[in-house]
Amino acid sequence: MKIGCPKEIKPQEFRVGMTPNAAREAIAHGHEVIIETNAGSGSGFDDAAYTDAGAQIIATAAEVFATADMIVKVKEPQAGERKMLREGQLLFTYLHLAPDPDQTHDLLASGCTAIAYETVTDRNGGLPLLAPMSEVAGRLAPQVGAWTLQKANGGRGVLMGGVPGVSPAKVAVIGGGVVGTHAARVAAGMGADVTVLDRSLPRMRYLDDVFGSVFKTSYASAGNTAELVAEADMVIGAVLIPGAAAPKLVTRDQLSTMKPGAAIVDVAIDQGGCFETSHATTHQDPIYDVDGIMHYCVANMPGAVARTSTIALGNATMPFLLALADKGWKKACQDDPHLLAGLNVHAGQLTYKAVGVALGLDTVSAEALVNA
Repeated sequence: MKIGCPKEIKPQEFRVGMTPNAAREAIAHGHEVIIETNAGSGSGFDDAAYTDAGAQIIATAAEVFATADMIVKVKEPQAGERKMLREGQLLFTYLHLAPDPDQTHDLLASGCTAIAYETVTDRNGGLPLLAPMSEVAGRLAPQVGAWTLQKANGGRGVLMGGVPGVSPAKVAVIGGGVVGTHAARVAAGMGADVTVLDRSLPRMRYLDDVFGSVFKTSYASAGNTAELVAEADMVIGAVLIPGAAAPKLVTRDQLSTMKPGAAIVDVAIDQGGCFETSHATTHQDPIYDVDGIMHYCVANMPGAVARTSTIALGNATMPFLLALADKGWKKACQDDPHLLAGLNVHAGQLTYKAVGVALGLDTVSAEALVNA
């Protein structure tokens, strides 16, 4: 199979879909790898690193899309990239279709087969291709939130850990999954007073058993959430429903109960955000003010630490990439129901029910497609 990796064109996105190590592995499996020139430069991988691995460097993205059987990316294809997709071509990347009807309709019109990193599962019910970036985003959230809290950036001017005689920042983390756990660990490590809200009692017991008094937990009822949001200097949104739009857990009316200059970090923004007032921003212009509350809603947070993120993502995607290349998408999905869970679009048909519900579109069974 001919595997193509174009340079990411989303603003301030420095990650790359294939590392030189992934290219080397694919070539060792008998495949051809083509990389757009400078695709890896933002992550510290120059063209020579790819040619040393046996890959071919291609001058333009158009050439990559025109010749590759499978396109491997990081972020969802942008409008110009979607026009270059063709019938029968395989796309393997993050998609986040639920809040993005334009992308969904373009992928359906292209006739391509699109497998989304964020809906591939594992035998434990986890999301193995989302987890590395969730870990990165979770650890980044308190860091960027602390920056947002600085007075020069419009924040309250509160130091995360305080100083002797001055209380630390109060941080509420909504969601105790991968993102929320990593966010809470880092925020607590910075000295903040941290509470994690979640609706799963087993998950809260797990957090309490593992982390003890490092941070607190609270049941995410509407009342508890409203109370902790009102008291917080920083609120981190870390809620995920796989493949579906994120639920809106903090309303605009609740902003009036928050402290002036408090910071909101919405890590769920890729799936539409879990705050009613959230809209996606970029690393170039990351924060905005709504009613005196500072919002940090960068849709590709891990892109800020591109080298770490690229290597972590490459480690996770490589086995699935090789399976798709070795067997073709249909046999690979027949052999692995967890990879099949990543199938979102095939030949003009939407195959992921949560996306169909979010966008009001009909879906077909992925299982029926691969077994036809």
